[in-house]
Amino acid sequence: MKAGRIHHFGPPDAIVIDEVPCPKPNEGELVVRCSAAGVGPWDAGIREGKSVVRPSLPIILGSDLAGIVESVGAGVIQFKPGDEVFGVTNKQFCGAYAEYAVALAPMVAGRPSSLSFVEAASVPVVAVTAYQMLFDYAQVKAGQAVLIHGAGGNVGAYAVQLAKQADLQVFATAGPADLDYVRGLGVVEVVNYKTTKFEEVVPPVDAVLDTVGGEMQRRSISVLKPRGILVSSVSPAPENPRQDAGVRSVFFLVDVTTARLDTLGKLFDSRKLTAEVGTVLPLEEARTAHEMLAGAPHKRGKIVLTMHDVH
Repeated sequence: MKAGRIHHFGPPDAIVIDEVPCPKPNEGELVVRCSAAGVGPWDAGIREGKSVVRPSLPIILGSDLAGIVESVGAGVIQFKPGDEVFGVTNKQFCGAYAEYAVALAPMVAGRPSSLSFVEAASVPVVAVTAYQMLFDYAQVKAGQAVLIHGAGGNVGAYAVQLAKQADLQVFATAGPADLDYVRGLGVVEVVNYKTTKFEEVVPPVDAVLDTVGGEMQRRSISVLKPRGILVSSVSPAPENPRQDAGVRSVFFLVDVTTARLDTLGKLFDSRKLTAEVGTVLPLEEARTAHEMLAGAPHKRGKIVLTMHDVH
C-alpha cells in the first residue's frame, strides 16, 4: 500500500510516498481502509520533530481518518469489517496518511450519515478539541459569556458553533479575511485583532478559549471575570494568574474518544454543526498539503488528503 512517511525530521519535502506492507490489527485495534485523512498543524510538529509526541522513525504521518473497517483485532466487538468509521489512529497521532491505517477502537466511531468521508476526516481532532475546551475544561453553562480567539480557524469555528448551541454569549477575535465568516456562524461581536485590542471592547467573560497563544493569551487574563478560566489548546498559560480573583488557566492535549465522536456525530446529523473542508488533495500531494500548513495559499477550512475513492 501507499503511505506518506518521513525517514528524518525536516521541512515538507521530508515527506515521501512509500510502498509499505498492509498493517494487521493487534488486540483492541482495527485496520481501516482509508478514504481520507485530515491534515493538521500537529502533523507538521511531528514532521519537524517538535511535537510533544515522539513516535520513532520512519513515521507514517497523520491522525484524523475516515474509511471502512477492513479487519478487527481480538477484543474488538463494537466494530466489524464493512463498518464506516471516523476518528483518530492512536495517542501518537500517526499512521493515517496511508491506504490502510491501524486505529485504536476506543478512538473511532461510526461515521455520521450526514458527512461524506472527506468531511468526516476533517472533523475529529479539531471538533473534539473545541468540545473539550468548552465542556470538559471551561465547563460553561447557558447564559455565560465566552471569548474565542482564532474563531476563523478550524478549532475556533467549531468552538463558536458549539458555544451557540449551548446558549452562551459569544465574543470572538479573527483576522480581517475571516470576520464575515465568523459573523455568519452567529457571533455578533467579532473583533479584528489586527486593528482593535479585544480587551478594550470585550466585556468581562467567564471563559477564554485560546487557539492562538503568545501575546493574545497573555492579554486575555485581564478580561476574565473572578473565578473565570482560560483554556488553551496551543501552549501553557501562566499558573495561578490573578490569583486574588480565583482566575485559573489550563493547557491540554486533545483526547479523542468514541463517546465524544458519537456526541459530535449526532450534532452533525441534526444539522447543528457544519464541517468546513478546505483544500482537498490526493495522498501523493502530502508535501503540498504541508506547505499549505506553513502558509502557502489554500482554501479556508481543514486540509484533507484522499486515498481510496469512497464517497
